[in-house]
Amino acid sequence: MGGELHKYPGELSGGEQQRVSVARALAKKPRVLFLDEPTGALDERTGRQVLDYVCKLKCRYGFTMVMVTHNLNLAEMAKTVIRMNRGGISDIYRNEVQKTAYEIGW
Repeated sequence: MGGELHKYPGELSGGEQQRVSVARALAKKPRVLFLDEPTGALDERTGRQVLDYVCKLKCRYGFTMVMVTHNLNLAEMAKTVIRMNRGGISDIYRNEVQKTAYEIGW
């Protein structure tokens, strides 16, 4: 996104704004990173790149990631999955093996 450096937020596409939001959150070196639909405005290729990068940083820096999404495929990347329905917890399970952003369905 180096070519977009001098643009105002309103001049960026939705996907570019989404990537900037993730980058800003990561720049603060959080202990817990909250992500709300982090791939919602992204095409598949960019979404996978963002998820892959965030997961690599999670492993490197050891922060906890809490992600809210409607994309059930992303749950395959998580160690612990908490499913909600009608404002309550409907299921909690653990994945013995977590898939990468490039192994999940989209």
